[in-house]
Amino acid sequence: MDFGGTAVTGVHVSCVAALREWFGLEKRPVKVHEPYQMLGWLDEDLKQAMGIDVEGVFPRKTMFGFPNAGWKGWRMPDGLEVLVPEGFVTTVEPSGDILIYPEGDLSAPPSGRMPAGGYFFDSIIRQEPIDEERLNPEDNLEEFTPIAAEDLAHLETESARAAATGRAVIANFGGTAFGDIALVPGPFLKHPKGIRDVAEWYMATRTRRDYIHAVFSRQCEIALDNLERIHHAIGNRVDAVFLCGTDFGTQTSSFCSAATFRELYFPYYQRLNGWVHAHTGWRTFKHSCGSVERFIPAFIEAGFDILNPVQCSAAGMGAEHLKSAYGEMLVFWGGGVDTQRVLPFGTPEEVRAQVLERCEVFARGGGFVFNTIHNIQAGTPVENILAMLEAVREFNGREAIGASHARSSKTI
Repeated sequence: MDFGGTAVTGVHVSCVAALREWFGLEKRPVKVHEPYQMLGWLDEDLKQAMGIDVEGVFPRKTMFGFPNAGWKGWRMPDGLEVLVPEGFVTTVEPSGDILIYPEGDLSAPPSGRMPAGGYFFDSIIRQEPIDEERLNPEDNLEEFTPIAAEDLAHLETESARAAATGRAVIANFGGTAFGDIALVPGPFLKHPKGIRDVAEWYMATRTRRDYIHAVFSRQCEIALDNLERIHHAIGNRVDAVFLCGTDFGTQTSSFCSAATFRELYFPYYQRLNGWVHAHTGWRTFKHSCGSVERFIPAFIEAGFDILNPVQCSAAGMGAEHLKSAYGEMLVFWGGGVDTQRVLPFGTPEEVRAQVLERCEVFARGGGFVFNTIHNIQAGTPVENILAMLEAVREFNGREAIGASHARSSKTI
């Protein structure tokens, strides 16, 4: 079971706080280690209480370009007191919207917006007008550079820490995502150049393929050099590596055809996976939301070992079909319970039933890491989260949470 191991298998800070309270753990503000989605850090006491089996290794810097260091207090719009990094610098608009700044620099245009009463940030598009005659692929490569010594040292330290826990270790080194739409706007850059508008980028994958290939090709070369340096520093202390989070699926269809995927993305995925499998003991993790069944054969051929988040409610993504068709070739990391309807809006009994059903399917023959379908979102009832955890323990034949941890007055 994984919670908190990656930026797509995490828990909103408000839910982390609620879980700490439910388990009767030491009262202290929760750290927001991923401010883009406002994900909360799970301390060791909570990991043990939840029964988590996976430890995450994250880059030194956040999605907004500042390090996770120098913690300070901050109040969420709903009044929850949390801890944020020193570089987490915000202003409030008259509307109540909260703006956040790249690298914490107020002299730069804001790169993220949390709507009034919201729970996480959206990217602000800061693209300059496009001049077709002067488009330069280098502009979309400014964030892809040889890994800095301090970032390499951070990964070495963090991978050693994670391995010492005895849990499985998954790492996100950065720089290996091709066209991830969360990263294209460059929320970590002060003045991003190139194609940074989401709609413009998607159109470019059709109308400017030579440009996109030039970006991906150079990015891939830099990534391979960085992976070699990282592996030299950390060896096989990492079990899995989050290579790419580019989404290809919608609820009912996809953002591109299978043919486009093979022409535009496949060659670069295949190069990265090929190097990893030839030189390391790592397994590779592909995140792609939505209806992606049509891409799974190509994911496998490209060398991915793990698929996440396994959105079973999307078209063609039924759990039984996925397990029967691909279970011998892929690890399913996710799919444990629906986070759009069942977990946030169902009853504890409905949560338990779906979790047990999914475990019966995906755990058959192995190759399953339990996680929700993407992050646990703000507003999810703690009773439902506990019902989920209890159901996993029940499936595994373990002692119930309530028998091994002191309960608060809340029950499920």
